Amino acid sequence: MKRMKAVSVMLTVIMISCGVLAGCSSGNSSDKDANNAPASGNAGSGASAASTVKLDIIETGNNLPSPDKDFIKKEIDKAIHSDLNLTVYASGDDYKNQLNVRLASGNLPDLFQVPDRASLKQFVEQGLLLDLTPYMDKLQPVKDFIGDESMKKTTMDGKAYAIPKAPNIPYNTYWIRKDWLDKLGLQPPATTDEFLNVVKAFAEQDPDGNGKKDTTGLTGSKLSTFAPIFGAFGVADPNTFYVKDGKLVNSLYDPAMKDALGFINKIIATGGVDPEIMANSGLQHQEKAIKGQAGIIWIDWPNLSKDQFTEQIKKVNPNADWMQLAPPKGPGGQYDGPFDAGGTSGMYAIPKALENNKEKLQKVFDLLNYVSGKDGSTLVQFGIQGTHYNLEGEKVVPTELMGKEAGFTWLYQFTGRPEMSYLQTKFAPQSKYIEFANSQPRIQILNGFLSNPDGYNPADAARFIEEEFVNFIYGKSPLDGYDAFLKKLESTMNFKTYMDASIKQLEELGYGK
Repeated sequence: MKRMKAVSVMLTVIMISCGVLAGCSSGNSSDKDANNAPASGNAGSGASAASTVKLDIIETGNNLPSPDKDFIKKEIDKAIHSDLNLTVYASGDDYKNQLNVRLASGNLPDLFQVPDRASLKQFVEQGLLLDLTPYMDKLQPVKDFIGDESMKKTTMDGKAYAIPKAPNIPYNTYWIRKDWLDKLGLQPPATTDEFLNVVKAFAEQDPDGNGKKDTTGLTGSKLSTFAPIFGAFGVADPNTFYVKDGKLVNSLYDPAMKDALGFINKIIATGGVDPEIMANSGLQHQEKAIKGQAGIIWIDWPNLSKDQFTEQIKKVNPNADWMQLAPPKGPGGQYDGPFDAGGTSGMYAIPKALENNKEKLQKVFDLLNYVSGKDGSTLVQFGIQGTHYNLEGEKVVPTELMGKEAGFTWLYQFTGRPEMSYLQTKFAPQSKYIEFANSQPRIQILNGFLSNPDGYNPADAARFIEEEFVNFIYGKSPLDGYDAFLKKLESTMNFKTYMDASIKQLEELGYGK
């Protein structure tokens, strides 16, 4: 009977298909953060300093050194009297497979990364995860670090089943060739109409001066290219939820969405938009910008301002001058695309079985509290003081060894990191770009809080929505057919069920009431 139950669990969890976020790009972090230990070196309330407890932890990641060279492990073990056994998997698929096998066999780690919200829902329904709600008083340092609102990201039916990482910050903005603007006698566009005119001019007026019509005004990757244009009409990207005028709204049903699509159609009609935006994948749009083929790009700051990319740009054209561009103003305001209040770069769960091992459970709490406090958070961000960084007052000053030896410390940032201060320390030359991206107004969306209902296939719905939106913005379908598109979406994609379930979940979390 036990064997049949294990097989049943395996067959269920093996169906999980969503990826695990572990990298540092497009607004997600590849490093983490955390820590809140008392001056004595113990790890918050309830820390058991007398005994050493072995903790088994698994997650995605890479470049973890062997235990004898892992100075982060040694410092944490010393601080909370543990023996950490961290295992990382470079491939998200490999990680999911290994996690599935362990869950099915009952050999659960003491702390593990949950791939995504869908996986969290699956594990909760199978009774595999510890309900953390009764233990929140023991995790006060964690709550103080990540914020009370963050716990909503891993809450289902009013219960918290995992610890999400501290909030990230937005990375993406439009970037524009200032030297091209100067060549054509133009100012940085401040409105949607000015933006349209610059896109057209960059494609038609030979801004690179080579005598050829070989430049485009705007490039990006898929519909996200137009995130600030949607924002200028007061709507977020397709199929996103937000509160507008006190009510929950899905962008597809926002009356301003048709106006936004109509204006994007005008931009494309200028002939100044990269004709391959819907085919661009990976960093193909970045490559076009670096090669001087486009004058405006929607991209995250690391992929245009890090040293290796600025060097590439200079090799192609030493005079190229890329600057960040504030979102254009439009009839619905000025928003640099959406930012997901429910999004997280990672979440970590504790198996329900651990509630029967009080000593080990408390040690997991000690670990999470430690990496959420001052001493532990600084450790897992930057390494060892005096070796990998020095302090000038409260300012962390990296040494050469930080870059050489501390590239793996993010693997221990189980509760995240204070994103802005961390990035400005690690990427000091890019500090102004980080601040600019973070300071732009964004529409707060709520999709990260949602779990899909049974019978709804998000991949199919997303594909259908994208196909229809492409038809609208390229003029293949008239906008007066937009309502018919919504009806087809509802009738063929079970979208009404998704809408009802999403509204219910968000209202239960206190949104739109």
